[in-house]
Amino acid sequence: MTQTKTPAAPGDRKDLSGRPFRQLIDGQLVAGASEVPVVDPATEEIIAKAPVADRNQLEQAVAAAKSAFQTWRNVGHERRVEAIRKIADAVAARREEIARATTLEVGKPITAARMDVDLALLWARQVAEVSLEPEILQDDEQAYITMHRRPIGVVAAIIPWNFPFFQTVYKVIPAILTGNTVVVKPSPTTPLNAMILGEILQDVLPAGVVNIIGDNGHIGPLLAEHPDIGKVSFTGSTVAGRKVMASAAPTLKRVVLELGGNDAAIVLEDADVAKAARDIFTWAFMNSGQVCINIKRIFVHESIYDAFCDAFAGLADAAVVGHGLDETTQYGPVQNRRQYETALRCLEIAQRDGKVIAGGARQDGKGYFVRPTVVRDIPDTSDLVREETFGPIRPIMKYSSIDDVVRRVNDTDYGLGGSVWGRDIDLAAKVAARIDSGTTWVNSHFALSPGVPFGGRKQSGLGTEFGLDGIHEYTDRHVINVSRA
Repeated sequence: MTQTKTPAAPGDRKDLSGRPFRQLIDGQLVAGASEVPVVDPATEEIIAKAPVADRNQLEQAVAAAKSAFQTWRNVGHERRVEAIRKIADAVAARREEIARATTLEVGKPITAARMDVDLALLWARQVAEVSLEPEILQDDEQAYITMHRRPIGVVAAIIPWNFPFFQTVYKVIPAILTGNTVVVKPSPTTPLNAMILGEILQDVLPAGVVNIIGDNGHIGPLLAEHPDIGKVSFTGSTVAGRKVMASAAPTLKRVVLELGGNDAAIVLEDADVAKAARDIFTWAFMNSGQVCINIKRIFVHESIYDAFCDAFAGLADAAVVGHGLDETTQYGPVQNRRQYETALRCLEIAQRDGKVIAGGARQDGKGYFVRPTVVRDIPDTSDLVREETFGPIRPIMKYSSIDDVVRRVNDTDYGLGGSVWGRDIDLAAKVAARIDSGTTWVNSHFALSPGVPFGGRKQSGLGTEFGLDGIHEYTDRHVINVSRA
């Protein structure tokens, strides 16, 4: 039996409409040149007005960051670490406020929004423990050669709408740890959490070290092409990532692109069907299927295909969909109108190309709700399989041999993540090694860590987030070669 609840009435949620939201520019909280309405995707009601920067305010933010860099780059490591720890403590003190604002603008369940804040805290505190000591490359009678890591300058952090607070923090923290300054541009549809972060940063950091400006869709290209921006850290779609790269090319700035994915899960013949179905369901539909690294294609061995499909569909039917502020909600709405319309088109493709065994119909009433939808017996040539589906619709395909499934899984332009599921760990690991992705998990998915590098292959991105490699992305190498000859 499907469970979809009526969205919470306005009186059941915290109203943000009377609360001012301000940008952070050069240490000051300032109004925008204009405003953009922020909509609760569960009710389609305007919950707040967010500031939007114009070209002049953008220039002020970049200039402030450029000026602050001259001092911040020379601040000692311990002082930067102290600042990051103070940021983490201040965020923790406002955890519930940030989580509620995130739920209202993103739509995700409040339990997931709290987890986003907790992940941000985990990342901040662990990254603060990293120390970038010079690396000795040669030390002999001929030469003493060391490699140092120097800050790049002003970093533009361009944030998507699905995990906005967490992604803002995991870009800002390594940037300032390594001596850079930052201009943050949140998504136009989920800016409120970033403005709250600006209030926190104003009290902790020197003016200009981090600046946060609002957007209505025009700011991103201006940042990417700006000559005073030294690096762009972008998370978003592959299509948008190409545009960022093109805008950045004339100034040869550093670019890290974490882009789309079409992650596959391979369920081996010996898998525990019930457990694999439950775990894969979790990572396929997390955040209502709106994650770059969601499982989006599921390949199941023919011997257990029917049993797996039945178990997976049962989980979809039992899922509780509703307003995120209801503590019992498991899945919220799709985040915005445009993405909702895309999801509805995916439902049509599912009905046309396969057999829908759970969900499959649009929901009446307000809110951008789409129930978790499962489709089986669908060909690999369907757009639902070939393209990234950024919503709660998932196809399950049958395979007969490992060589067959590896070929089909790798037949994609994307290469972000993937996973293999089975009891024989050695076999699963061997299959995982054949998958063309930046990360392949065995009997898990989405297992990210501050200390483990993350990034995509092919059209899923350039560069690295997380781990020491990810921190190095915020630095330039500086080799000092002292001759002893």
